[in-house]
Amino acid sequence: MGVNNNVLEKEKNSKNNNVSEKNNNLENNKIIKEIDNSKNKIDVVEKENQNDDKKVETTEKITDKKISISNKNDNAVESIENSQNNNQDSNIELQPETVNSEFKPLGNSKPKSIMTIFTLLVMIVFSIILVIIIGFTAYNFFNTKIVSGVYIKGFDVSNLSKSDAKYQIDNLVSQNLPDEIQLKHDDFIATVSLSQMETQFDTKNAVESAYLVGRQGNIFENNLYVLNTMFSHVNIEPTVRLNEDLLSNYLNDLSSQLPDTVIQSSYYIEGNNLIVTSGKEGHVVDIPQTIQNIKSAVSDFSCKDTPVEIAVKTEQPQAIDIEKIHNEIYKDPVDAYYTQNPFMVYPSENGVDFKISIDEAKAIISEPKEEYTIPLKYTTPNVTTNMIGTEAFPDLLSTFSTNYSTRDADRTTNLRLAANKINGTVLMPGETFSYNQVVGARTIAAGYKEAPIYVSGEVVDGLGGGICQITSTLYNAVIYANLEIVERSNHQFVPSYVSASRDATVVYGSIDFKFKNNRNYPIKLVCSVSGGVANFQIFGMKTPDDYEVEISSYQTGTTATAIYSEAYKILKKNGQVVSRELLSKDTYKRH
Repeated sequence: MGVNNNVLEKEKNSKNNNVSEKNNNLENNKIIKEIDNSKNKIDVVEKENQNDDKKVETTEKITDKKISISNKNDNAVESIENSQNNNQDSNIELQPETVNSEFKPLGNSKPKSIMTIFTLLVMIVFSIILVIIIGFTAYNFFNTKIVSGVYIKGFDVSNLSKSDAKYQIDNLVSQNLPDEIQLKHDDFIATVSLSQMETQFDTKNAVESAYLVGRQGNIFENNLYVLNTMFSHVNIEPTVRLNEDLLSNYLNDLSSQLPDTVIQSSYYIEGNNLIVTSGKEGHVVDIPQTIQNIKSAVSDFSCKDTPVEIAVKTEQPQAIDIEKIHNEIYKDPVDAYYTQNPFMVYPSENGVDFKISIDEAKAIISEPKEEYTIPLKYTTPNVTTNMIGTEAFPDLLSTFSTNYSTRDADRTTNLRLAANKINGTVLMPGETFSYNQVVGARTIAAGYKEAPIYVSGEVVDGLGGGICQITSTLYNAVIYANLEIVERSNHQFVPSYVSASRDATVVYGSIDFKFKNNRNYPIKLVCSVSGGVANFQIFGMKTPDDYEVEISSYQTGTTATAIYSEAYKILKKNGQVVSRELLSKDTYKRH
C-alpha cells in the first residue's frame, strides 16, 4: 500500500507539472500575441500621424506608447525567463533562440525615430509646396491683367490691362507704319497709299489672345502654361487686313505700267484704214503673291524703309481676234435729229465697215508681222449733224467778224475753203474741236492756193495762206461764247485783221487751235466768207448762268525788235464785273 501511495503521488506530481507546462506555454503565446498587436498598433499610429497637423503632440503620444510597450516587453521577457527556470526544475526544455529572434527588434527604437523625423520633414515640404501652389492658383484666378512673358509684335505687354495693352500696340503701329509704301520691280518704282487700301492691324484680337494666355485650360494646365510663359516668352502677331479688291484693281492697272509689261495686240483707225499691231511677250504683276509680299512687309514694318518687291510672271499676248475687232468697229450710219421739248440734239454718225471680207482680213494677219493694215469704208447718213437747222439751236451765243481784201482772189479762196469745212459743225457737251482735224491738210488736191504766209520772220507765199484769219475769227467768237480754250498760239507778227493777243495761228501737223464745249447743251458753228467779211456765229441754248463777256487786250511794252501784249476775258453779271481772267501774254516780232 505504501508503494502504491508513492506511485500515485508521482503520477499526481507529473500531471501537475504537465498542467503547469501547458499553462506556461499558453501564457507565453498570449504575451507574444500581445507584442505583435502592439507592433501593429504602432504602425497604424505612425500612418495616421502623416495626416495629423499636430505632429509634436502625436509624436509624444507615440513615444509614451512605445515606452509602455517596451515595459510590457521587459515584463514578458522576465516572465518567460521565470517560466524557463520553473521548467528546468520540472525537466522541461524551451527554445530560447526562437524567443530571442521574436523580440530582437523591440530592443532598438532608434531607426523608427529617424523614420518619424524624415516623415515629418516630407510632410512639411509637401505642405509648403501645397501652400505655394494654392497661392499661385488663387493669384492667377483673380488676376485681371495679361500674365508675365507675353509680347505683341515684340512689345512686352506683361501685367497690362487689355485697354492699356491695346493703346500701347496701336501707338507702336502708328509710329512704324508709313502713309505710303513703295513697290519695286527692277528700276521701276510705284507707290500705294495704305490708308486708301484700308490697311489695318487687328490689335483688338491680338490683345484678346494675349489676355487668354494661361486662361483657356483647367487649373493645372493654366498654372503650367503661366509658369512656362514666364521663362519662355510668347509673342503674338496681329493679323494684317486690307481691302484686297481695291489692291487687286490697283495692281492690275500697275501691270500695264511695267517697263517690261506684256503688250497686247491693239488697233486704231487712221483715215480710211484700220491699223492692227501685234502683241509682245512680257511681264504682268502676280497679284496674289504681291499682296502677300505687301502684307508681310506691313506686318514686320520693313515697308517703312524698304520698297516691297512686285512679284511678276511671264505672260504671252492674246492672239489677234479679227472677228472681235470687226464687231467693235462696225456700225450703221445714224441720222442726226433734234427735239424741241426739251431741246436736245442727237448728232449723226457715219457707218463703218471693213472694205474687204473677214476671211481676207484673216489672211492679212496670218503673216508674222508687227503691223497690219485693213482698208475701211464709211457710209454717210442721210441727215448729218450740220444739216440740222438753227431752230435746234435757238439762241445766238456769240458772233465775231474780221475783214479781208477781196482783191486777193487766191487768199479769198483759201478763206472760203477753210470756212466751208467748219460751217455747220456741231459739238456735243464735253466734245473738243480741233481746227486741223476739221479743216484737214492744206493741199493742192483740196483746192488751196498760194498766198502770203509768215515763214522764219518773213512774209512769203505759201500753200493755204490766209486761213489763219479764219482761225483768229473763230478764236474770238469762242471767247465771247465763254467756251474753254484748250490750245492756242499767237503769230510771229501782229496780224492786220485783229489786234495783238487776239489772234490764233495754225500749222498743219504741228500747231493746232482747240477748244472745248464746256456747256450742257450742244453748240453749232456757222461760218461765212463773203463781201470782204469773214464771220462766225455760235448757236446753242442760253441759261441763267450765262455771263456777259468782254475782251480786253493791250500792249504792255515794246523794244526795237519786239512787241509785248496781254489779253483778258472779263465776265459780267447785270453790268457788274464778276471775274477777270488772263487769256495770254504774247510776244511778237516787229515787221
